[in-house]
Amino acid sequence: MNRLRSLRIFRYRRLWSVGLLLCLGALGSCAKTTVDDNALVFWTIGREGEAIAKLLPDFERLNPDIHVKVQQLPLTAAHQKLLTAFAGNSTPDLTQLGNTWLPEMVALDALEPLQSRVDRSSIVKRDDYFPSIWSTNLIDGTLYGVPWYVDTRILFYRTDLLKQAGFDRSPQDWAQWRNVLGALSDPARHRYGILLPTNEYEPLMALALQSPDPLLRDGGRYGNFESAGFKRVLTFYVDTFKLHQAPAITNVEAGNPWSEFGRGVYAFYLSGPWNIGEFRSRLPATEQADWSTMPLPGENGPGASVAGGSSLVIFRTSTHKQAAWTLIEYLSQPAVQQRFYDLLGDMPPRRSSWEGASLRDDPKAHAFREQMERMKPTPPVPEWERIASEMQLVAAQAIAGELSIDQATAKLDQRTDAILEKRRWMLDHSLRSDAR
Repeated sequence: MNRLRSLRIFRYRRLWSVGLLLCLGALGSCAKTTVDDNALVFWTIGREGEAIAKLLPDFERLNPDIHVKVQQLPLTAAHQKLLTAFAGNSTPDLTQLGNTWLPEMVALDALEPLQSRVDRSSIVKRDDYFPSIWSTNLIDGTLYGVPWYVDTRILFYRTDLLKQAGFDRSPQDWAQWRNVLGALSDPARHRYGILLPTNEYEPLMALALQSPDPLLRDGGRYGNFESAGFKRVLTFYVDTFKLHQAPAITNVEAGNPWSEFGRGVYAFYLSGPWNIGEFRSRLPATEQADWSTMPLPGENGPGASVAGGSSLVIFRTSTHKQAAWTLIEYLSQPAVQQRFYDLLGDMPPRRSSWEGASLRDDPKAHAFREQMERMKPTPPVPEWERIASEMQLVAAQAIAGELSIDQATAKLDQRTDAILEKRRWMLDHSLRSDAR
């Protein structure tokens, strides 16, 4: 990275940090938490902390000089907790970080670059990782995280219903998928091809990443939702509701999706890897042979899906960076990732980790393995989750018939441009400063 680009990025991060500190000032002072200076502090988010507690005894036996203190953050509070900790100079040594949050932490200059450690590592090997999930940790060419697990979206579907309707294979493209959805939909009998809750942005986002056009343009300064590619995606999505192949309901109105899926109310359900365990535990044994999984169809063939998940990152302020990296290497070992999957169902980001029997021999997991070769990252801007939420809200208006496709995409670009206004100002301010 040349010196001019480094200065621009530094100034952008500094401006972002000042803005965050002003915003969080009202929360009160955040004195640095008193901790054991010899302990490695590791924050986890949600249920991952439960699995880590079972993995750490082996790590500490191998590394008796490293004691790990795990703090488990609830998912609903984790983002604010991380920002408050940064503002109060009380960040842990390392944390798991959703890959849509990573650009924000990088903009704040909160994270330690990791490429030099990867270069020296005999364990973390870039070529063994699925390329798209690795790329979510690269911001402006610099590596800030190591993928820990992958959360991509595929289709769960009723194999028996497809066979009864005369389909001997799962659909491979949108045209085939539309045909299958039509054949399996009978709204008068409360039967639909697919469940796509209108208050969830993830299904539409997964389809949006299939567009050949980027979702943002000009270096992430403006929305690009009026592109021809996204208009085709939104048309396909909205038509699924207009053709009554999906009910226009929220996930609250949908009730229990597993039992409804088992009763044949929905033949397809677009969701993530945790639902393998849910369907196995919630459906009776007599119905376990009636469902399977498949990668997402694309416009003209097998399609892409989102490269979601969490990575492991080290904070710049850590005083135990080498110990933190030792833990990252341990959690990155294929055998440990296989055990992590057995404990929690979180899917590993390394191809070699899929050679373990529980993944290799599970037919329900094969579609995820295939989809991981065709994932795409979301735009690496801190504002992306807000933009994705706007995408869902505008799409819901189009589903309700309040907006045409052209109106919806224009409105989405307008809202996105407003969200990115501060980003443009920061980037443009840095450019003007550099020109002086």
